[in-house]
Amino acid sequence: MAEQYETVVVGGGIVGASTAYHLARAGVETLLIDRHDEGRATDAGAGILSPATSARADAWFDFAVDAVAYYDELVGKLEAEQDGPHGYAERGLLRVAIDEAETERFDDALARIRERHASGAVPSGSVHELTPSKACERFPPLAEPRRALYYDDAARVDGQQFEGALRRAGENHGLTAVDAGVERLIVDDGSLVGVIADGERVPTDAAVVAGGAWSAGFGDQLGVEIPIEPQRGQIVHLDLDADTTGWPIVSPFRDYYLVPWDDGRVAVGATREDEAGFAPHTTVAGLREVFSEAVRVAPGLADASLRETRVGLRPLSPDGLPVLGSVPNVEGAFLATGHGPTGLQLGPYSGKLVADAVHGRELAADLTPFAVDRF
Repeated sequence: MAEQYETVVVGGGIVGASTAYHLARAGVETLLIDRHDEGRATDAGAGILSPATSARADAWFDFAVDAVAYYDELVGKLEAEQDGPHGYAERGLLRVAIDEAETERFDDALARIRERHASGAVPSGSVHELTPSKACERFPPLAEPRRALYYDDAARVDGQQFEGALRRAGENHGLTAVDAGVERLIVDDGSLVGVIADGERVPTDAAVVAGGAWSAGFGDQLGVEIPIEPQRGQIVHLDLDADTTGWPIVSPFRDYYLVPWDDGRVAVGATREDEAGFAPHTTVAGLREVFSEAVRVAPGLADASLRETRVGLRPLSPDGLPVLGSVPNVEGAFLATGHGPTGLQLGPYSGKLVADAVHGRELAADLTPFAVDRF
């Protein structure tokens, strides 16, 4: 591990794996160092890819549209460059108002999606209202909703599988990946010159901090504040005695979701806990919240069995936007973190852009709104 590398990527979740893959694919000698922290957000997220149905309208939205569009190109590359699963699949999305209090938000959501289509802000995928009975036909456990719309241009991704595909493809391009922890970044006279990993010095010309919720610990070493805090998300995976193949994602109006997979499984989540700290475990209160919302939206899930629970510590910035790009006053230092609950949606594209920045290529998007010196 002590040999010289052109770039070291610190952190191997979906953002770090994407950064490392794109660097290796461009011919950059790259080392990916990952200590596999318990509670890594990539391992827990449900991976809904549908910016058109999001209520967000800030810099995040435009970035998310480009990020999700990039999945098509990237998936094609991964299918050609490695032989394992990537966990990406196109799925329709049901937006549902279960009770009367949610119908006003439903009207706003439908108008927003149609306006975005009309303006060209998002691809012109099909969106239309469904009758309550038609909505239940598409997702049989669903409570009969007051209102429902179906959006066919959504997708979902298994974060663990996609990260694995990025790593395998990167290794086929010469990427070196090791299991280790980075204790320190070495800065000499304003330049990044190496990292200390498991007590060993690794010389490098550049380093990318993609440490998720743990990224803030490198701020002092780089002379900059990285205001990332962990936001805990608890999610449950339920087993159904049903064929869930082709079932749509279900998105109600209380920041929860139901994501079906083709193996009789439905993921339900997730809590958004800002004061939990680095505690990647489930709680009675959190699971009660998840289960209550599951049966409120889809009472047909009441007889499902529990396959597993997952907990992710999302790296959340104060304004909810990622932190991407170069570090001021430290040549060769870059950040790729702070994606909050949308890391699977934005992460692969973020990794590509940061890799391009490291490699000195022209960027396909302006990273100014995500610069660390905005805080």
